[in-house]
Amino acid sequence: MTASAPGTAPPAAMTRTEQMLSRPALPLILAMAAPNAIAFLVQGSVSMAEVWFIGHLGTAALAAIALMFPGLMLMQMLANGAIGGALSSSVARALGRGRRDQAEALIWHGVTIAVAAGGLFWLLWWLVGAALLNQLDVTPAVINDALIYGHILFGGSVALWLMGIIAAIYRGMGEMRFPAVVIVLGAFVQIPLSGALILGWAGLPQLGVAGAAISVVLTMGLMAAVLLVRLAGNGQVLQLRLSSLTLQRGLFADIFRVGALASLSPVLTVLAIAAVNVIVSGFGAAALAGYGIAARLEFLLIPMVFGIGAAMTAIVGTNMGAGQVARAEQVGWTGGALAAALTGSVGLLLAIAPGLWVGLFTDDPETFAAGARFLQIVGPVFLFQGLGLALYFGSQGAGFIQWPVFAALVRFVVAIGGASLVAYGFGFGLDAVYACIAAGMLLFGAITASALRLGAWRRALPGQ
Repeated sequence: MTASAPGTAPPAAMTRTEQMLSRPALPLILAMAAPNAIAFLVQGSVSMAEVWFIGHLGTAALAAIALMFPGLMLMQMLANGAIGGALSSSVARALGRGRRDQAEALIWHGVTIAVAAGGLFWLLWWLVGAALLNQLDVTPAVINDALIYGHILFGGSVALWLMGIIAAIYRGMGEMRFPAVVIVLGAFVQIPLSGALILGWAGLPQLGVAGAAISVVLTMGLMAAVLLVRLAGNGQVLQLRLSSLTLQRGLFADIFRVGALASLSPVLTVLAIAAVNVIVSGFGAAALAGYGIAARLEFLLIPMVFGIGAAMTAIVGTNMGAGQVARAEQVGWTGGALAAALTGSVGLLLAIAPGLWVGLFTDDPETFAAGARFLQIVGPVFLFQGLGLALYFGSQGAGFIQWPVFAALVRFVVAIGGASLVAYGFGFGLDAVYACIAAGMLLFGAITASALRLGAWRRALPGQ
């Protein structure tokens, strides 16, 4: 496909692919990221509301949700970010090469992956979920609530995967607005539904933590259905057609060439959160609940950065498909700077005034203190999380994900290895554990940015 020269036509007169190949980087990223950023910020409010609702049930329920939250986030990060991002990259690169038929075939490959992955998560939960929870040094009430939540969440995991994968297809073809609208509308459904099911509003039974899991599954399934129906209609860049239903080994390989390795990053991130849960649980239920509240902020920032990152995956992928590597790198630096500014400003604000966040969810002094210290120590380095995560998404678009994954591995080793050493080896307190988490986050961003500076994306160009 031949790109229009910059400035030869107004953006409205250009196709989405032409805009991604030629429009100035900053306004293009802002225009494409804005719908996603708004949508995921609104969706982040769902997580905040859920914690607030569950906070009315007591510390045990909060601790249970802290234990299960990494599993939920792992599925969402894989479906939207790792595997979904790889699918977006494949779709974008196919469109950059002018291969619409290949891009439409990728839709069915994505649906197949979503169903298989959802089933795999359900199977893994039933095989090892209860056994892992029973190894933790927490009260039976915490374990019971966590098991209830897990049975429902993982039983409906196909809905979460379908939602993430189908939305990723839209983003790969440059359509950011419609999935963003669906996500916003879904949040307006999920928040009252969650409150009603958790606390028993409007005459409904008070289901506690089970209500939180039910609301997630039902809302995700509804959003996935809306996205699929729209994709099957006319007027889209790509269309879901039965004639394209031919599964090809080469297309699966193209997705997993990036997606398999990219999956290690969210897996390591969630394993880190889960491992810190185990370490922090040794300091008591209040410490675990406080850490869970504070750690949710990082997972709220991830969807906000994802708005920028999803745009970067599509733009970088399209430009790499067209052989425009220098422009792809420019997009990477621009998006990385935007993400760092976003997460850095939030982290600095809450490091100074942690009560703005932690105080929303608890008034227990011990729980508040544990959450506040996390923000005071880790908050100042949130900018490196934003930078590294944005460049992770850009690297997916480039089809060269090795360095961000290596950076995630370094983060895991430093954060978890260091936290284990200071807690179990030296008997230090929570502050030392949080300092190790901050050091790992800093290295994640620094290594990922250094790789781009040294030309990592250029290695992917000959294979496009």
